[in-house]
Amino acid sequence: MMVISMLIGLGLLTHFFQGILDTQKNPNQQIHSIQTSEHTIDIVLKRNRSGHYVGTGIFNGHKAVFLLDTGATAVAIPEYMAKRLGLKKGRAISISTANGRSTGYQTQIKTLSIGQIHLTNIKAIITPNLEEILLGMSVLKQLEFTQRGDQLTIRQYL
Repeated sequence: MMVISMLIGLGLLTHFFQGILDTQKNPNQQIHSIQTSEHTIDIVLKRNRSGHYVGTGIFNGHKAVFLLDTGATAVAIPEYMAKRLGLKKGRAISISTANGRSTGYQTQIKTLSIGQIHLTNIKAIITPNLEEILLGMSVLKQLEFTQRGDQLTIRQYL
């Protein structure tokens, strides 16, 4: 009986601390939007403890975590995630990543939402050997963003 109690306690502690680690990696799991009187929608992302802007968005109706990457030309989708999001591989293209040259596949995200910011028909690339979605300039060029301290404000003009 004592062993079972210890295992349950260990399980609860593991669950508790995993939640803390998840929040440290992605402090923007719930993104709140503000619609301003200037006909804009603003969201604020907090920087994670590694200094990156990570958040949760809705890609083709599926929740997914992204890393904001101004160095990426397009949204880069890991191959395993592309299947989950229902993305089809298009034309093969040569891509250059931090890991060197590789082959990626053009695709298009039909709908993308970050808080109340909604975008459609986003250029993306299915990329093998990638672990997370990189939210690149094919999205960011449609928005305005300002960084102050540990916060990034993203604005969509309506």
